[in-house]
Amino acid sequence: MDMMKKITVCLLALAACGYAADEMKKASFDCEAWAEGEVPKEVFVVDGTIKIASKDGGKAIMIAPEPITDATAQIGESSRGAASIQARVFATKRGRSTPRVGVSVHGLSGHRLMLNLAKKQLELSFANEVVATTPYVWTSDAWTKMSLVVSKKSETEWVIEGKAWQADGEEPKEPQLKSTATDLKAQGKCAIWGSPFSETPIYFDDIAVSTTPAPKSES
Repeated sequence: MDMMKKITVCLLALAACGYAADEMKKASFDCEAWAEGEVPKEVFVVDGTIKIASKDGGKAIMIAPEPITDATAQIGESSRGAASIQARVFATKRGRSTPRVGVSVHGLSGHRLMLNLAKKQLELSFANEVVATTPYVWTSDAWTKMSLVVSKKSETEWVIEGKAWQADGEEPKEPQLKSTATDLKAQGKCAIWGSPFSETPIYFDDIAVSTTPAPKSES
């Protein structure tokens, strides 16, 4: 390979790495440092009754069973690019009633990964429209892990990957849901979601988010 070709290959590799390795800011929230009761400043409640409560010998973010609404709370700082969220969630079935739970990135209309337990499926949505689904077998009264990652692959292309698995089991190596998008705004905070249709509390814990800070010129 001559020198010019080597330079071209190196430049292409550096460009690709630039999209995949944007400067990310990571934050973890395990709830143990927070007092029971009102949520701390890191958690912004958008809708529903959401508190810090005791759970399984520790603490967790709790979505109260009343009112029955699409409760949501935003976590951490806003992102201006690639973003991800992972969390553990505990929910309970009561009779034929099942809750709906999930996580999201890039604000209230961004990509959202939801466990639609009534339909027994995992759903990926954007701007409140479902874009992909896959069957999912959920266990009531057990912790489930959920992961949603939105990454930039080129100047205009984005890849969205979602997965869910039983918390005491092995994480799937590949995403169960995958989608692509172009010219994504990719702006806003990560969030947790829960609709307590079974009229039982929903708990979130061990929340980890990664966000892309705004360019210094915009800070």
